[in-house]
Amino acid sequence: MKARATVMSRRTAFAATVSDWSSLKAGDKVEIIKHAQLLATGDVEEVSASGNVLWLVPGAAPEAQLFLKSDGVQVRRS
Repeated sequence: MKARATVMSRRTAFAATVSDWSSLKAGDKVEIIKHAQLLATGDVEEVSASGNVLWLVPGAAPEAQLFLKSDGVQVRRS
């Protein structure tokens, strides 16, 4: 059995904010956060080559949403 601290640290590491958006792949499940408020959740559709633009397909909405790193949003894996 794994130690509780080890399991908790892995959960925390996985949920950490993604600073390099270009590391995200299509289909990754993420949360979009701004000012400590959850704006959206869904699957990554595409990330620009520069890693500054992210298209997200929300679970409930039929259309992809566009998020810009320059708008101050944060991405966290969910």
